[in-house]
Amino acid sequence: MATKPLEKQSALDLVWARAQFPALAKTVNGHAAAFLDGPGGTQVPQSVINAMVNYLADSNANTGGAYVTSRNTDAMLVAAHAAMADLLGCDAQETIFGQNTTTLVLALSRSIGRDLKPGDEIVVTTLDHDANVTPWKLLEEDGIVIRQADINIEDCTLNLQNLASKISSRTRLVAAGYASNAVGTINNVREIVRLAHAAGALALIDAVHYAPHGAIDVRSLDCDFLACSPYKFFGPHCGVLYGKREHLERLRPYKLRAQYEKLPERWETGTLCHEAIVGVPACVDYLAELGRRATPSATGRRQAVLAAYQAIREYEQSLIPPFIDGLLSIPGLTFYGISDSARFFQRTPTVALRIAGKTPLELAHALGERGIFTWDGHYFALDLARRLDVESSGGFLRIGLVHYNTAEEVARAIEELRRIARG
Repeated sequence: MATKPLEKQSALDLVWARAQFPALAKTVNGHAAAFLDGPGGTQVPQSVINAMVNYLADSNANTGGAYVTSRNTDAMLVAAHAAMADLLGCDAQETIFGQNTTTLVLALSRSIGRDLKPGDEIVVTTLDHDANVTPWKLLEEDGIVIRQADINIEDCTLNLQNLASKISSRTRLVAAGYASNAVGTINNVREIVRLAHAAGALALIDAVHYAPHGAIDVRSLDCDFLACSPYKFFGPHCGVLYGKREHLERLRPYKLRAQYEKLPERWETGTLCHEAIVGVPACVDYLAELGRRATPSATGRRQAVLAAYQAIREYEQSLIPPFIDGLLSIPGLTFYGISDSARFFQRTPTVALRIAGKTPLELAHALGERGIFTWDGHYFALDLARRLDVESSGGFLRIGLVHYNTAEEVARAIEELRRIARG
């Protein structure tokens, strides 16, 4: 569910936060780099880099060995699961590490598919990243029926009435995103979960895009599964899947005979990427420190993380009005998504646009030469790009802010786009 506007209770320490990210000192053609590409992957703080380097230098080993570096690796994995539990509000054994969210959702779909029969139905949405669509569509090969909920095309929001109409007594799972990685819409995930459970179905929430912008509480949401990727919230390249313990123990993952049956290992196929996972506790600790600086009274890592997200949400919400208002003032610009200032709390600071006479690739290239990093294309939100009839002509230009971005970078991007639009 979209978070209501926050009262002014805490402040983001932007100077401290930016100082933690060495990449932000980069220059391109004499221009300071502005990383407005967060939805594709954020930069990482020095503490994450240090954790990864130190692990490879001092503790690199496989698990389960009777020697110190292997024991260190075992302890590191325990710490990583505990960190994700603090981030998501669950038990450590309910967090699963994998290569990325796409791979984890594919594995989950294979497992859930083993218990389905022809005629069973799964509901997906047009707003989602393909990682939460195609893994379920692949089950059509086994006779599973896939129903797809549409969007409100005028503001790129999920049509909840249409979604509700797709859910029936035959529905076994509803798969939806917490927020759109293409246009920034925050979905009413509480209502989506409620609708799924009212029909006796499971609910999977893709929180990859939402995770850098807002706090997640899987217990409060009551979702059955939730997926996210640390590299989208200031960590290394890996994926994480939360699942309710009862489901993770009941379902039958595809696994090797030699693999452990206990949680979480029964879902973590093969040797994991330890040098990436070791960066996850450092990433969560970074967020916790950000929270303590905003709210010194925060006690415990979970509470500190929640304080960080309160400060992040408040700061990002302050960037959105000048960001979107500035874009809307550019001649020839088409904006996709929520543009009503009274509803900005229903979106993240991620926007999609096109400019007449320029392809998204041309826009991204021109901005990139000025040190402004953005994305062009459909970003795997394939059905959305097709629904808006832009997929065949290059998709959108996507500009995505996170908490280390500044008002000056926003103004600079708007001015550069205005210059490009003038030709």
